[in-house]
Amino acid sequence: MPFLRRPSASLSGSTLLQMGARIAGVVALATLFSYLHVLDSVRTENLARLERYVVERSQREQGIFVLAQDNHVVLQKALAERIRELEHEDVDARFDSLFVRLPDGSIRNRPESFDGKRMPGVIVPKGRPIDAGLRRRILAAYDVVAQYGPALHTRFTNTYVVLPEDVLVLYWPEDPTWIPNAASTISFLTLGFYDLSLPGKNPTRQTVWCGVYPDPGTHEWMVSVSTPLDLDGRQVATIGHDVLIEELMTRTINDHLPGAYNMLFRDDGQLIAHSQLTREGSTGVYYIQGGPERNDKGLSITEEQRNHLRSIFEQVRNRPPDQPVAELPEHSEYIGVARFKGPGWNFVTVLPESVVSAPAVRAARQVLLFGLLSLVMELVIMSWVLKQQITRPLLAFTQAADRVAAGDFHVELDTSRQDELGQLARAFRVMADKVQHREEALLQANENLEQRVEERTRELREVHHQLVQAARRAGMAEIATNVLHNVGNVLNSVYTSAQLARERMGQMRLEHVGRVAGMLEEHQANLGAFLTQDERGQHVTPFLRKLGQNLLEERKEIAALLDDVGRYTEHIGDIVKVQQNYARTPRMHEPVHLAQLVEDALRINVAGLSRLQVKVERRLAALPPVLTDKHKVLMILVNLISNAWYALEAVPADERRLIVKIERGLNERVRIEVQDSGTGISPEMLTRIFQHGFTTRDEGHGFGLHSSALAAQEMGGSLAAHSDGPGRGATFTLELPYILAEEAA
Repeated sequence: MPFLRRPSASLSGSTLLQMGARIAGVVALATLFSYLHVLDSVRTENLARLERYVVERSQREQGIFVLAQDNHVVLQKALAERIRELEHEDVDARFDSLFVRLPDGSIRNRPESFDGKRMPGVIVPKGRPIDAGLRRRILAAYDVVAQYGPALHTRFTNTYVVLPEDVLVLYWPEDPTWIPNAASTISFLTLGFYDLSLPGKNPTRQTVWCGVYPDPGTHEWMVSVSTPLDLDGRQVATIGHDVLIEELMTRTINDHLPGAYNMLFRDDGQLIAHSQLTREGSTGVYYIQGGPERNDKGLSITEEQRNHLRSIFEQVRNRPPDQPVAELPEHSEYIGVARFKGPGWNFVTVLPESVVSAPAVRAARQVLLFGLLSLVMELVIMSWVLKQQITRPLLAFTQAADRVAAGDFHVELDTSRQDELGQLARAFRVMADKVQHREEALLQANENLEQRVEERTRELREVHHQLVQAARRAGMAEIATNVLHNVGNVLNSVYTSAQLARERMGQMRLEHVGRVAGMLEEHQANLGAFLTQDERGQHVTPFLRKLGQNLLEERKEIAALLDDVGRYTEHIGDIVKVQQNYARTPRMHEPVHLAQLVEDALRINVAGLSRLQVKVERRLAALPPVLTDKHKVLMILVNLISNAWYALEAVPADERRLIVKIERGLNERVRIEVQDSGTGISPEMLTRIFQHGFTTRDEGHGFGLHSSALAAQEMGGSLAAHSDGPGRGATFTLELPYILAEEAA
């Protein structure tokens, strides 16, 4: 079987992949450069076309407004001349022949001779005073409107003159009955177009345009243009046209550049035409900068549309006057702007960036497609060449290598080629011969090596046996050391309790009992008289009573000390059992009151704590019994408290304080802290304090904290130390699993 594994990828394949990747990169760069070049050219061309479009469109659409203003110049001049012509004429007879006061109190054209399709209509609302001057101005306005109205009707809906006395002269052939049907109390002075012509709002006395509005009757959109006429410093008339803009709105919406759309709005933000907000037949008015109280409630516009319109409005308002094209980068759009002469409306064409870049994208797609086709063709041709010139010769080399690996050194390769592969074939043949000679030498050396390995193996087995015995003795020594250290701590407490019991026995003064017994024997014959009449005998009974009480108290104290000795002795046995468990199965956990264990550990160390006059502060939370190894926990606490009062020896007596705390921890843990105000621990020692054999006391052995940390780990807990430095005390924290005995049951 060949020893050489077949490669997962062929050389020709990887070569094709690398070359394909490089060519694809070139195609991608060419596509990118083509896209950027075409995009720049197309953007320049489209923006120039956009500029030409809005300029030409505004010049075409503003014609009606320019014509209206030119008409007003003619009408203004003609009306002024006609008023001056009639200043000295008697016009009453002519006035009465044309107009009459009707029963409703208003003055209008005589009904029998009025034809609204051929002549102007006049109405003076009810209650308006009329004098000779007003009659002359009414006739002058009537003559001017009658003269010019029919000619202007070809382009304008109507022509009218409003006098300051609230008189209307109107030529409106499409609605010939408007004047006869108007209310007798109608007023024209409150209309928007007239209000704009007053000196207060038109100090320059120019032609003004009002906002767009729908006709109340036909609902057709229109705009009114008005020009004031002042004579002798007083406004005597206002000339006006109503211009229908339905066709303008329709053209604005429907006639646009491909992919773009148009809109039309005033400088105050009133939207006149928009493809979505001002459809044909719509009667809503929308102000771009206005709030809900200003806009018609019938119009439905989203917040996105509102923000978009405001962006366009702000860009149009803030652009330089000589810049007809601007960019809206936040909306990826270009806008072309042109103002209509006359009303000063803004004609805006919005051209999306996607429309501008579409030709560039198409060109880049074509370049990319052509490049990919070229790439595929080139890879196919290159694959055939590589297969003939590279893959087949390399396959022969691979088969030859497999035979050499299998031990067959007689291989045949094409060594006649004069290229690199021929040179490689000749070198391979030389290599096969050398490998054959070396393999024969290796076989001979291998036989010698096997003999030496057998000898070294026997030697290693002997050394291994010796190391096992040494490790066993070292482990037994470590166990014995731990046992002696923990037993030593408890024996100190046993010795202390025994000494206290001995002192109590020495203080009992039992010699007084012998003297009392001697006095009683001396007066045995008259014992009753001695106890009742003799002064010394009278003290015998109280003495015996008090002696009995003292003996009971001393017996209780001695019994308590002997109980402590019993518990300490039991703990010594448990310490030995704990160490023996290293070689046996772990001991069973049992329900334990942690607060009671703390009290036992304090009693075991009571001699040292009492001798040093240590103030012990208990902060023991009331916790239910938990499942743990009672004797291991007690061993750890005895070690921690013993180390604590040793650390307090170098501290003044009034500063010796020991705090023992039990509390619930996080993640189902319980914490026991032993905190002292002793000498503290330096930072460099904190990292070594739990190492086996490390100690800071001259008489210490460095086994207590090490064995305590191991015991804590065996119970699934941990033992940690903390100190702020020398002279700042230390805190040891024992964490154990918080497993309630009731839940475990």
